[in-house]
Amino acid sequence: MRKVNVYYWIATGLVLFFLLPGSVMNIMQTEDWLEVFKQLGYPSYLLPFLGVAKISGCIVIAMPNLRRLKEWAYAGLVFDIIGAIYSALMVGPLDPRLLFMIFPLSAIFASYFLWHKKIS
Repeated sequence: MRKVNVYYWIATGLVLFFLLPGSVMNIMQTEDWLEVFKQLGYPSYLLPFLGVAKISGCIVIAMPNLRRLKEWAYAGLVFDIIGAIYSALMVGPLDPRLLFMIFPLSAIFASYFLWHKKIS
């Protein structure tokens, strides 16, 4: 049980490591993110909304208990990553940088499954 708990916190720490910096930049509407959203055809007013949503999800998965909210938070983070990958693929050719998205997605899934193993 102790190993599962350690692995869970490592995976959850990786989720936070991958998602929190970008979320803060979304809220700040940095030039890089504004350019990405312009290329994808999205309005810039979505940036702060997505940033707050991702930070909220990260806070929930880092907190103990809150079982039902955690389920929603994990789902929301997965939808965000998959939506970003899909949007990038629909706009242009395959960008090798999209392969990087496998890491946060894998960390989210690992954290989710380890959390379930931990609470059962």
